[in-house]
Amino acid sequence: MNDNTSRVLSSASALERIFPDLRIEPLRQQDMDAAQAHLDNLTKPKGSLGRLEDLARRLYAMREGQLPLRVSPALMLTVAGDHGVAAQGVSPFPQAVTRQMVQNFFEGGAAINVLCRSTGMDLRVVDAGCAGGPFAAHPILLECRLGDGTADMTFGPAMSVDTCLEGLRAGVKLAHDAADKGYQCLGVGEMGIANSTAGTALYCALLDLDPDVMTGPGAGSDPVMVRHKAQIVGRALAANKDAVSGGDAVEILAALGGHEIAVMSGIMLGAASRRLPVLVDGFICSAAYVAALRICPVLADYAILSHASAELGHGRALARLQQATPEQRPLLHLDMRLGEGTGGAVAYALLRCAADIYNDMATFGAAGVAEQTC
Repeated sequence: MNDNTSRVLSSASALERIFPDLRIEPLRQQDMDAAQAHLDNLTKPKGSLGRLEDLARRLYAMREGQLPLRVSPALMLTVAGDHGVAAQGVSPFPQAVTRQMVQNFFEGGAAINVLCRSTGMDLRVVDAGCAGGPFAAHPILLECRLGDGTADMTFGPAMSVDTCLEGLRAGVKLAHDAADKGYQCLGVGEMGIANSTAGTALYCALLDLDPDVMTGPGAGSDPVMVRHKAQIVGRALAANKDAVSGGDAVEILAALGGHEIAVMSGIMLGAASRRLPVLVDGFICSAAYVAALRICPVLADYAILSHASAELGHGRALARLQQATPEQRPLLHLDMRLGEGTGGAVAYALLRCAADIYNDMATFGAAGVAEQTC
């Protein structure tokens, strides 16, 4: 049995348990090879556009050779939710900031609003479970509330497995709805005070990493708060030791994740099931990606890791992840650590460049340029 077949079989068993009707197919090598042949015939030295060519190959394979390559229109889904663990003093910001920032998204004043406008992505804000009850209707609001924030994971699971499954399924539906509306690329982002604590706990549980080396400042914690935050992560892991030792991705996500993290994992799986590229943002989004990847390893074919967060734990987690999926490298290194989907919005410009290179660049024959002979 080759590695690709093994990936498909392991993916199918996990997916069928959670999503009986969902299928995520691996990219075909013959499509990758056909794309490479075309790229090698463009007016440039072979391989000289580096990772843009890697992106173009993957986009071609996602579309199974259908031309022109398209990544527009694109939609960023910024998912918001609150966390019970905020009560443990793990963030320099109060929990009310989650709700205040969602309102800022509605008013167009946040970084994600600006960057989506700049690179040409549409934006929707998903309320997955912000404290304070539902928001008033707004043109960019999508509501799929799982509760009024999660429970404090230092005392037990952040949410029930049933709630986590509801979040995953809601995320898949969001992705499918976007695909049905004609979107050709999705991005995921997040907002939630204390969600870097949940993300850290997920990395530690899913990738067997140590809280003391994975815990960082998040929204700006000082060194004293970072040490306290690492202790809180350790307490959460201990309080949920049965889920962690069991190794089941859904149980771990329920125990240590957040409403917004579960929904993001579902969006990624839903995008892949429709053969759409999905841009994964930084530290917290990547934790959702690791959980979704544990459910379906073939997701790696469709996920684009947009940037390497300045949060030190992100690099450590990605290094561990790359031992199993070495092709998964972040596109950008900009020392960003804001979240919201900001890294994904910036990286989207690179996907547009990759598609345009494939579609519009002249071949040697069409341009009358002599090909390289070695």
